[in-house]
Amino acid sequence: MLEIAGGAWRAALLPERGGALAMLAHAGQDVLLPLPTGADPNDYWAGAFLMLPWSNRLDEGRLPYPGGVHHFPCNRAVERTALHGISREHSWRVEGAAPDRAVLVQEIDEAPYRYAARLEVVLDEAFSLALTVRNRGTENMPFGTGWHPFFARPAGTTLSFHATGTLARDDRNLPVATVPSRGVDGGEDAYSGLDTHYTGWDGQARLSLGEAAFTLRAEEAWSRNLQVFAPHGAPVICVEPVSHVPDVVNRPGFARLGDMRHLAPGELMTGRVSLLPVT
Repeated sequence: MLEIAGGAWRAALLPERGGALAMLAHAGQDVLLPLPTGADPNDYWAGAFLMLPWSNRLDEGRLPYPGGVHHFPCNRAVERTALHGISREHSWRVEGAAPDRAVLVQEIDEAPYRYAARLEVVLDEAFSLALTVRNRGTENMPFGTGWHPFFARPAGTTLSFHATGTLARDDRNLPVATVPSRGVDGGEDAYSGLDTHYTGWDGQARLSLGEAAFTLRAEEAWSRNLQVFAPHGAPVICVEPVSHVPDVVNRPGFARLGDMRHLAPGELMTGRVSLLPVT
């Protein structure tokens, strides 16, 4: 575990467990639901993990790419989907660390992907996280990224953001149609039970977590698409900035709303997110 602190923030990262965040707190209050000591972040609704080289679901694990079609294992067996990429299953290396920041790096060579990723977390007035991926392969490849936080959800939690649309889903949680939407604005009645993708997001959201409130701001690749996951009765709410529509690589009709990036050899893409306390 790598612990850092800056301003009123404290965080703990798990480089060997997919670069996940085990905890994030501000002024002594948990912002993320803490991961139990020693737990695998991929097995718990807690902390936060990175999604790379795709976010959300691939139908039957199917990834078309210039060299053919690859099928990844369906780690969401009940839906027959491959969920949230492969980077979270591999360790990261600490490239640099200071009291208030950390840089982790990862190199993946798992067919058909070859890529290098860099994660930078900084704590000062705000919490900020930046994830960059570079295609190390020899051909163009589809890439997508995202951040999957499990925010603590005490009584009175509210969420507010603007969007222009959402996606209707089938019984496997894959998109089938577009639906106009203005986003979400409210408490439990507005968000409880959602596992929903929003398009035309303006890149900002406000989260009131009990006594504390934060502005979430996403930039670059993460500034237009947002996934919200808030299971009924659970102590978490996930507000996930992502770069693309779920399974868009197999559903090109949705590409105008958020496509994967087809990176040429050596090309980069970056997503950024920050949390700023509201005073």
